Amino acid sequence: MSTTINSSALTIGIDIGGTKVLGGVVDSTGKIIDSARRPTPLAGGKELVATIIDLVKEFQAKHEIAGIGISVAALISKDQGTIVGAPNIANLSQLNFVAEIKKVFNLPVIAENDANAAMWAEYKFGNAQGLNPVMFFIIGTGMGGGLVIDGKLFRGANGIGAEFGHMIVQPNGVQCGCGANGCIEQYASGSALMRYAKEAITANPAAGQELLDLCGVELSNLTGSALTEAAKKGNEMALAAFNKQADWLGSACASYTLLLDPQAIVVGGGVVDAGELFLTPVRSAMEKYMPFAGTHLLPKIIAAKFGNDAGLIGAADLVRG
Repeated sequence: MSTTINSSALTIGIDIGGTKVLGGVVDSTGKIIDSARRPTPLAGGKELVATIIDLVKEFQAKHEIAGIGISVAALISKDQGTIVGAPNIANLSQLNFVAEIKKVFNLPVIAENDANAAMWAEYKFGNAQGLNPVMFFIIGTGMGGGLVIDGKLFRGANGIGAEFGHMIVQPNGVQCGCGANGCIEQYASGSALMRYAKEAITANPAAGQELLDLCGVELSNLTGSALTEAAKKGNEMALAAFNKQADWLGSACASYTLLLDPQAIVVGGGVVDAGELFLTPVRSAMEKYMPFAGTHLLPKIIAAKFGNDAGLIGAADLVRG
């Protein structure tokens, strides 16, 4: 979109997740100079719009704002306004975020898919600078994707391109939140990691109890961060869960390499906390599954620079036009 935002102006980025709405005031270098958060309203929809408006007003009271970029885990129409589908946030489908917010603020406003926004943050300010083409996997509860080709975000004909988490890898496999069965999201996401760990604990209760004791939690309270710490301490069951997740992601990287031939694939989201413990087996799996192995250069697999702030940084920059 075309705007009149100058390089010294401040913009707002707002990242909407399933449990929290994170907002920040961002300068033209990608630096967050102010931030705030709110819980994501369970009702979603208009209540979520009201939460965003409240955050913007809080920032406007302290800063002169030139635009608003919104990052959300959803399919966004090509006009960057209408939510086409949001399986994990209530009452968003067919809601035009931009129109609702423009009723209150006379500013440029865009809505962008969260993985696209995070990809843009990495490309402009992070570890994907200078890489072309470059892919992005954001691995949290689900699995989002982004792609930059020749300095531009790839959105496809209708705005739904680069949804890499929804390649079907297991026909009649685990049902996905998108409505399909067997998406890679169900095998390489944070949710999948937890499923692998819990299945292993059930299958081997003695070893499972050792893992839980190491984490200091009951099975019902096991988290990805606790599992990461256990893996870093060398627990074999935790490492096996990460290796299974990494194997699936590596196979996806191999398939996408032959489609897009990226210079690099950036991996972001909570799984990056595991560092090379996760990325090394991803690289090994990609090489193992790569079609035409040994005949071409492999993309680099690198960790994202930005953590939970990536979506808001990217959205805040994208509204600059």
